[in-house]
Amino acid sequence: MSRLARFAWVTLGWSLVVILWGAFVRATGSGAGCGAHWPLCNGEVVPRAPALETAIEFTHRATSGVALLMVAALAVWVFRATPRRHIARRAASASVFFILTEAAVGAGLVLFELVAENESVARALFMAVHLVNTFLLLAALALTAHWAADPAPPRASALRRDGWLFGIAFLALLLVGTSGAVAALGDTLYPARSLLGALAEDLSPTSSVLVRLRLLHPILALAGTLLAALAAARVLQRTDERAARRWAWAVSLLSLVQVGAGLVNVVLLAPVWMQILHLLLADAVWVSLVVLAARSLSLAPPVAARAEAVA
Repeated sequence: MSRLARFAWVTLGWSLVVILWGAFVRATGSGAGCGAHWPLCNGEVVPRAPALETAIEFTHRATSGVALLMVAALAVWVFRATPRRHIARRAASASVFFILTEAAVGAGLVLFELVAENESVARALFMAVHLVNTFLLLAALALTAHWAADPAPPRASALRRDGWLFGIAFLALLLVGTSGAVAALGDTLYPARSLLGALAEDLSPTSSVLVRLRLLHPILALAGTLLAALAAARVLQRTDERAARRWAWAVSLLSLVQVGAGLVNVVLLAPVWMQILHLLLADAVWVSLVVLAARSLSLAPPVAARAEAVA
């Protein structure tokens, strides 16, 4: 693996740390730690003698700033190290775009005070948009890392054969992610005291819409996980290429672990540490599926399949 590809994976890893810390900010109610100020924190560049919530929020902003610099450096490196029309350049450019929109959405949450105890529909919509943008950022970074090492673009024949299944799986996981973001917000604002009590609140017509939407997430999660697993199974059935099979197994196993983690999260009434782990697994499934798609769609069809096509 080249130094460029390694740096791309490191940038992706750091971005994951930032994303998970952002979830910790939301889960601990620390989003208002810097007040309604952005990019300053309570009107200061570096807050002095900060409260715990301020330290948590400021740390998130500082690590986000480092992520922005790393993504920018990665894009510059990609453009200097690759020839014109190299496919990694597209992914690197997308990474810069989505890290900027990520910052813009985060700033909007703060400036519009859609943090802490805010329970408006606007906050839920912002959280959903934030999650979609996060997934797209991770996809762009993963593709940059993959294509920096293996610049083979998708084949038209592979896109016609399997592109539809990957596309449906991607859309399903995006829907699962947005419902999960809203469900996590409901868990933060309306923590349950018991499993039966949580179920009663989910079904009550007088409960907040954020609470009633929690019940939808597990259903969507099962469907999305099944589609991701089907895409992985299709790759395992069609190719013997080692790297593609590794990523297919990664998608399958991570999907299975994610379902188990979701059940544990529900039973334990969504403690903060479990919410973070659940999000990490969701991100891992998404990244693995993105790389699996990029790898498998670039491969030539198996010999048997080519023979059938000729016949």
